[in-house]
Amino acid sequence: MLSDGEELALIDVREQGVFGQGHLLLASCLPLSHLEMRIADLVPWMRTRVVLLDGGDGEALTETAGERLTRWGYGNVALLAGGLAAWRDAGYEVFSGVNVPSKAFGEYVEHAYDTPRLTAGELKSRRDAGEDIVVLDSRPFAEFHRMSIPGGIDAPGAELVYRAHDMAPAPDTPIVVNCAGRTRSIIGAQSLINAGFPNPIAALENGTMGWHLAGFNVARGATAVAALPSTAGLEHARTAATRVAERFGVERVSAETLAEWRHDGDAYSLFLLDVRSPGEFALGHLPGSRNAPGGQLVQGTDEFIAVRHARIVLIDDTEVRAVMTASWLIQMGWHDVHVLAGGLNDLDLTSEPHTPLIYGEPWPNLIEPADLNTVLDDGSVSVIDLDTSLIYRDGHIPGARWAVRSRLQTQIDDLPASQTIVVTSGDGRLAALAAGEIAVLRPDSAVLVLKGGTQAWKTQGLALETGLTHPLGPNDDVQYKPYDREGGVEAAMQDYLQWEVALVEQIARDGNLTFRRYD
Repeated sequence: MLSDGEELALIDVREQGVFGQGHLLLASCLPLSHLEMRIADLVPWMRTRVVLLDGGDGEALTETAGERLTRWGYGNVALLAGGLAAWRDAGYEVFSGVNVPSKAFGEYVEHAYDTPRLTAGELKSRRDAGEDIVVLDSRPFAEFHRMSIPGGIDAPGAELVYRAHDMAPAPDTPIVVNCAGRTRSIIGAQSLINAGFPNPIAALENGTMGWHLAGFNVARGATAVAALPSTAGLEHARTAATRVAERFGVERVSAETLAEWRHDGDAYSLFLLDVRSPGEFALGHLPGSRNAPGGQLVQGTDEFIAVRHARIVLIDDTEVRAVMTASWLIQMGWHDVHVLAGGLNDLDLTSEPHTPLIYGEPWPNLIEPADLNTVLDDGSVSVIDLDTSLIYRDGHIPGARWAVRSRLQTQIDDLPASQTIVVTSGDGRLAALAAGEIAVLRPDSAVLVLKGGTQAWKTQGLALETGLTHPLGPNDDVQYKPYDREGGVEAAMQDYLQWEVALVEQIARDGNLTFRRYD
């Protein structure tokens, strides 16, 4: 099924942190905890073949997920017998980490195209000697703001070709592209090279991790962002994108044809992905499209598209960012990739945020943040926080217990007996879906959902507690990045970088994914 060319969604329903310990190469991680909220975006066509798996160690997560998908209308659902354990026992490859296809692709690109690279020490020495080197950070602003190379400028992924000309208009000005580790540094640098930039271009070897491990200080709180292109910069970017489209066979689709494809939505999976920045998307976008900033789409394709052999249409306002993103997806092995011709010009747009289709009935009984704050200390209320362990650690309602929705049946026994249980999560949506399950597990307690979730609590300036203070289970719900750890950061960075480099050989052993090289 992985190699027959037909649509297939291979969904691992374990929590991301557990998934990262071992999984199938082409599996997308969609935890049972979030199934109602994400399945429609990741698997939009209900006739797609869906194969569900878990660890195969008695969790029975797939049985629950399969029953729900069938109830919601998915008509071609199967469970992988024995799950990951059976796959491993059969002698097939098991991969650790997340976004593995994209990470391995970055290593492939460096080898296939001999992408130039510069070590942290070389960059530092040349800048200390007074050389004018432009450092462009290819990560989203939040990552850049958290930790960056001093003097760097944020230009996420697909924005590089779009904005870089104005950042380094002199053709002899060197450009160094960095990310946290390796993938986006390599893809970013090679994007500029593929686009025909005359500047000396290199990827910063091992990114900000390599810079940190070399003993150099990182910047925190940086705000420098590459500006939107000038008239000359945009013309340069469009010319560059035309070259890239010709080299990699990027196909365009007219708005009229796209309308026909959308009408045929009951015949195949169709993904409409707007690759601009989140801010631009919020100002106006094609109805029915989702925001998938180009660099992040290449960096973590499985987080946006869970269906192999689906049809993909990429959208922006000038075609530049869509073409650059499409060129990389084509090289990654996606065969049905298109760019909306003419971009968003002359189309009816909406500023309404993308609202995913959510299955299940939300719990109707709510409590206002101020009312919860009033009774929080009287011992009659227990609070369960279902957000990620990382977000909970950064700030949660004082005394709230942290739990994982898919594990509530075993974790609820560790919750103190109380007259009232209040359930919260980031914006409250996950809490509203889980509250009914908690009511069944605790029939003698009144169950309420915090209106607006923990975000509303924070917005009102109410007190917060930090740290993983009251967990009801292990914090393996999400994959912790090296710099998310509270100890052993440098060792984790070293391990991560070694893991990335080794992926190419493991991909070759697996045999289920082939990248494409263009001369």
